[in-house]
Amino acid sequence: MNADNKSQPTSSRRDFLKHSGMALSGAALASGLRTRVHATENNTIKVVLIGCGGRGTGAAANALSTPGPQKLWALCDFFEGRVQTSYRGLSERFKQAVDVPPERRFVGLDGYRQAIDTLDPGDVVLLATAPAFRPIHLEYAVEKGCHVFMEKSFAVDAPGVRRVLRAGEQAQEKNLKIVGGLNQRYRPEVQEVVRRIHDGAIGDVVTCWAYRQHGPLGLRPRAAGMSELAHQIQNYSNFTWVNGSFLLDWLIHNLDVGCWIKNAWPVSAQGQGGRQVRTEPDQLFDHYAVEYRFADGTRMFAQGRHMANCWGFFGNIAHGSQGSAMLGEGIGNQQLYNSYDQTAENRVWQQGPSGDSYQLELNALFAAIRNDDPMNETERCAKTCLTGILGRMASESGQMITWDQAIASDLELAPGLDDLTMDSEAPVQADEEGRYPVAMPGFTTVL
Repeated sequence: MNADNKSQPTSSRRDFLKHSGMALSGAALASGLRTRVHATENNTIKVVLIGCGGRGTGAAANALSTPGPQKLWALCDFFEGRVQTSYRGLSERFKQAVDVPPERRFVGLDGYRQAIDTLDPGDVVLLATAPAFRPIHLEYAVEKGCHVFMEKSFAVDAPGVRRVLRAGEQAQEKNLKIVGGLNQRYRPEVQEVVRRIHDGAIGDVVTCWAYRQHGPLGLRPRAAGMSELAHQIQNYSNFTWVNGSFLLDWLIHNLDVGCWIKNAWPVSAQGQGGRQVRTEPDQLFDHYAVEYRFADGTRMFAQGRHMANCWGFFGNIAHGSQGSAMLGEGIGNQQLYNSYDQTAENRVWQQGPSGDSYQLELNALFAAIRNDDPMNETERCAKTCLTGILGRMASESGQMITWDQAIASDLELAPGLDDLTMDSEAPVQADEEGRYPVAMPGFTTVL
């Protein structure tokens, strides 16, 4: 199933083709491109994993579980230990499908090039490193003619988003397939509740809420001899230049569902956030509250908090003129109500989990490759990413920021990221007291 189906946001793949000017004729696809990037049922697709942490290893397992044949061909990570752990786990589970000798296990910030270079055009790259590196790795995979699965998030700042968009256009020219890790789009029960909302089940959508509120995030201590750069990459969720903030990295699925419900992207945002109780030496705000405005004047509210002993909720709420919905990541049973009061007696529909969305998104990618079906989610993923970046910019600055201002920003969180090496200094440094720079609303510049 194409997870975008009838419920996808305004900028669909069809719109992307029409407006990018990159659509190719059927004759062009048939002559030259297809032979390079299309795999038939009898061909083995080689797979490279860039980023061997838990999520990356999980994505590799999903790729190897799709209707085959396919073979894990190379691994790469900043940390050698992760490469070896991922290799051992995958080779035990998929004995015949893992062919990664030591010479195809790469370590370091430039290892992604070496790993991708082992592939042929038409093979697959799985991108699952920290989000700051996603635009760089996506560009190279597309340059080499490879199909891509890219885990969220997809960038950490506007220049990164623009790089992702350009890579998506180039992928379209080459007939490459790209799937992004916004897995709520692949949950059948979420697809169904959004379809019902779009069909008027709760009337006109008036407001949406996106919540992720739970306990505090940890910080792994620096091992003896570990560099500052390695420490920050190891703790990528704690440093803004690597993950783009808690709002983007942790709340992105719920932001995506909110925009999906509205079938639109926000035109502006204002918000707030800070470190009220957090004392760990990192850059994390421990709370965010962002109000997004859509072109029709309706609002989406995003709340992110990771504090101990506080009320927690993880999911989306939508209010319409004739009822409400509870849905999205963090919600097991997707639910519709004939009232704003979401009680059992007011519930008119619910549907529970039906399928592994992580598996379904990789199934969709490999099916598109083998069948040569259209599949390029880059634009939607980039715009969902920009929604999170817009919220961070508004919260960290304390200003009202428009969508147009955000996408046009040239401010990079880590300038020179392409040239970063294992021996480079980390993009942010602690002061004499071990404290890292933290955004200050009213004073921090984001444009």
